[in-house]
Amino acid sequence: MKKLPILEDVRIEAIAAEGQTLARVDGVVLFTQYAVPGDLVDIQLTKKKKSYMEGRVVKYKELSKTRCEAECEHYGVCGGCKWQILPYEEQIKAKQKQVWDNLTHLAKIELPEISPILGSAKTKYYRNKLEFTFSAKAWLTKEQMELPDEEKQLNALGFHIPGMFDKVLHINECYLQDELSNKIRNSLYNFCTENHIPFYDLRSREGIMRNIIIRNSVTTGEWMVVVAFAVDDKKVIKSVMQFLSDSFPEITSLQYVVNTKCNDTIGDLDIQVYKGTDSMTETMEGLKFKVGPKSFYQTNTLQAYELYKVARKFAGLTGDELVYDLYTGTGTIANFVARECKKVIGIEYVPEAIEDAKVNAQLNGLDNTLFFAGDMKDILNTEFINKYGRPDVIITDPPRAGMHEDVIKTILFAAPKRIVYVSCNPATQARDLQLLSTQYKVAAIQPVDMFPHTQHVENVVLLTCRV
Repeated sequence: MKKLPILEDVRIEAIAAEGQTLARVDGVVLFTQYAVPGDLVDIQLTKKKKSYMEGRVVKYKELSKTRCEAECEHYGVCGGCKWQILPYEEQIKAKQKQVWDNLTHLAKIELPEISPILGSAKTKYYRNKLEFTFSAKAWLTKEQMELPDEEKQLNALGFHIPGMFDKVLHINECYLQDELSNKIRNSLYNFCTENHIPFYDLRSREGIMRNIIIRNSVTTGEWMVVVAFAVDDKKVIKSVMQFLSDSFPEITSLQYVVNTKCNDTIGDLDIQVYKGTDSMTETMEGLKFKVGPKSFYQTNTLQAYELYKVARKFAGLTGDELVYDLYTGTGTIANFVARECKKVIGIEYVPEAIEDAKVNAQLNGLDNTLFFAGDMKDILNTEFINKYGRPDVIITDPPRAGMHEDVIKTILFAAPKRIVYVSCNPATQARDLQLLSTQYKVAAIQPVDMFPHTQHVENVVLLTCRV
């Protein structure tokens, strides 16, 4: 196969979708990564089509004035936090434009002015959950590959390299979660290495140490650590768990799981408490939310509060409304608005999440919530609406793929006065807004940045009846 050429002196023009940047060469759009508008670079083409090209930067000839230095030592290899080289004010400008571009070009409907994006107060240490993977076959940088074999660090505890399921980059320091997370991970890595406890090999499926999940509550200061072992070796399990218990008294919930499956998911496995409680608690406006090892909770706690306040404001509740909360998860939004409406009905696909939602409602003394588990398109139908009542307000927070067309048809049948659409993917949100536009108009738009240094953006849209 003929090798594609290197294009020299390419000026990066703009931010593109999915964290990429773009330039134009002879009228053809060229996408690349790890560059910012204004950079002058040489690019090795990796794909060449009639309408576009893709490539990777091989040389930076002139750096943009808007560029800043990446703080993380793992930048460019880890695959996360790609926008570290953009000042934060530039990041949120790009996200605001991303929302506008998606809604105007894809929805093709009349739109009001988009409110200025709500930036995150914290741009470092903002996550409340990280998961790290053990691997006996570390991803080695070019410099590490050149070391003598006896100096190569083949064990890793860190993040998967993008697109390579069996390659893990060892992480020394991550700026996404509170510093204690780094101390726990590095201490556990050193303990297992010094005691010759085998790291898991994802291809041969040999080894003992598999994963570690670290969660912390920003509002209560609690910490949860869940260690996944690939083998039920009681001696190793006890030594590892006791080490963590002795070394980190800050951990309030210390748990473990034995996972002999081919994949890393633990949703269908029994998790054992080694020390402390089986959960931790987050609080929001006096409400308490129980967060277990399998629970979903927005990973940027402080910014989630800002997001939920926007959703509640758009809902315009007076105390008399019946609210449907679609894709309710663990019922966080449902419980958050329950005190300001007559009744909330939450629907979610994951049964365990619905059990969490019920527990959270009980924990907060809320008796006006009702939760159902099952596929949204199967539960939310005309029979359901006729049985439980037509909602005055629908709040929907679907996954990245957006809403199924059958769900949208049922929403149109239900004909609520207001729809609050919370989205983590403005592209699929735009598609759904177009389908809803037969009966609804967009009355307000509020982007919210939940994930600094990444291309991801949340967007909240208020829809009101056209009549």
